[in-house]
Amino acid sequence: MSKFLSDEWLDQAKAIRAEYEGKGGAPPHMMKMNLVIIEVPVDVSEAPIEAHVDTTDGDMAMDMGHLETPDLTVTMEYEIAKAILVEGNPQAGMQAFMSGKIKVQGDMTKLMAMQGAAPDPIAQEIAEKINAITD
Repeated sequence: MSKFLSDEWLDQAKAIRAEYEGKGGAPPHMMKMNLVIIEVPVDVSEAPIEAHVDTTDGDMAMDMGHLETPDLTVTMEYEIAKAILVEGNPQAGMQAFMSGKIKVQGDMTKLMAMQGAAPDPIAQEIAEKINAITD
């Protein structure tokens, strides 16, 4: 098991996603989202971590660094990001947003549309495998 967003975790998560490339349904909404992850444990990385999620090619891609022209930028704490992106806990995201722990700049409607959509079975299988490798 690897720490969420560590180099080892990123390599493993990319390998899992590569296994399923083109096999699942298209993401329900196309978006480019930059992430700023704060309050990162020192054994993972220096804070903040800049990452991104891009669904515009028909698959969900997550990687380090920021995209030049994102639809939105989301800033949140490491534990909240892990709960949302790895554990698939939308309630954690809603609670964090309502309490001001998630900040959104840009087209918030794209984020809301993505959260409201039900994942397809392949996306759920990918999420379960990624959750299983995450410490």
